[in-house]
Amino acid sequence: MINFKEWKKIHFIGIGGIGTSAVARMMLLSGKSVTGSDTEETPITDGLKKEGAKILIGHKEEHITSDMDAVLYTIAVKDDNPELKKARSFNIPTFSYPEALGLISKGMFTIAVSGTHGKTTTTAMIGKILKDADRSPTIIVGSILVDGGTNFVPGTSDILVVEACEYSRSFLHLNPNILVITNIDSDHLDYYRDLQDIQSAFGELAQKVPKDGYIVTNPHDASVAPAIKEARGQVIDYTSHDMTDVHLRVPGEHNILNAQAALATAEILKIPRDTAIASLSNFKGTWRRFEYKGKIKNDALIYDDYAHHPVEIKATLKAARESFPGKRLIVIFQPHLYSRTKLLLDEFAASFSDADKVIIAPIYAARENKIPGISSEILAEKIKAHNPNAVALSTFQEIQEYVTEHAKKDDVIFTIGAGDIYKVAEQLTT
Repeated sequence: MINFKEWKKIHFIGIGGIGTSAVARMMLLSGKSVTGSDTEETPITDGLKKEGAKILIGHKEEHITSDMDAVLYTIAVKDDNPELKKARSFNIPTFSYPEALGLISKGMFTIAVSGTHGKTTTTAMIGKILKDADRSPTIIVGSILVDGGTNFVPGTSDILVVEACEYSRSFLHLNPNILVITNIDSDHLDYYRDLQDIQSAFGELAQKVPKDGYIVTNPHDASVAPAIKEARGQVIDYTSHDMTDVHLRVPGEHNILNAQAALATAEILKIPRDTAIASLSNFKGTWRRFEYKGKIKNDALIYDDYAHHPVEIKATLKAARESFPGKRLIVIFQPHLYSRTKLLLDEFAASFSDADKVIIAPIYAARENKIPGISSEILAEKIKAHNPNAVALSTFQEIQEYVTEHAKKDDVIFTIGAGDIYKVAEQLTT
């Protein structure tokens, strides 16, 4: 039986990843020796270095030594990675990030927060409520919490609050006592065949919830209903929770739904409603979720958001329009993955109706190769059928120059996407 608590020396491949870095922080805080490699230095790797990790740039087999107890790696790492190959040649136990989460959650009361949209914010909300209620949870979230500036919060109780990602059926390594399903939508179609395939994965996860466990979701949602029909746990409808006395700092109808899911979870855990409401009222959000970055030189405001799916883009821009009535809204969108852009091209094209100006950055390829016949220019042309004020630009530098030239004092600018588009916001505010 594997007991990660006995490990003393651990190496992380892709240590700068939002998930792997959280586990690395957990290991550092428990006194283990941590090394990790990544392709470049980032604020996350800089933070880990300050916390005691040895950070190595580049993936090289010499980074692996035979005295390592385990090697953990992000799911973006391929089997031909030189460090992963070397570790396996030494017979060092290797675990993907989802497998590591499964090891951590064993023996803990696990609250897994899943869903195509909203799981990061909902995880953070639930974690904050539990902290404020003195339940001392361990929290692993797929972003950086504004409160605390970290993606990992250590706890002293047996409660684990963890964001559960559906990509590659990663979340099936978890055994949740409480499962939150915020929603189910078509995404990750480079892995899943279709919506039905995605629903089958959520269905497998729902069936892992024990009979005395709970599934917090909207059972009336036509996309969710098929995933919970075989579930044994008690289904709790989060949409029934009254929000008239809840005043959120984070804007948007989607965040009201996230807060409802958090309140439903708090009720299961017998946390007083007034405690939960007070916690939510002070919730400041997470990194790259409607995050205020500052002002550009002419005093136009700039925000950054992780939205990378048409449904998320619509929700973010709707919230932006409600938050800044009468302001001109300039949106800089970086498509994430060629496959997602191709498969959801028409949906993306129709998702910018609340923007006054749309700038499309080059597609962030991440784990993919280019796909012929799909590009930012093609997306921009498709958008013009719904919003004529769309343009594709070739580099971040061009985008910065364009915004500096065209933005006006009272404009509100949003950088949106799951890649590195946030760097544009940071450059414009320096």
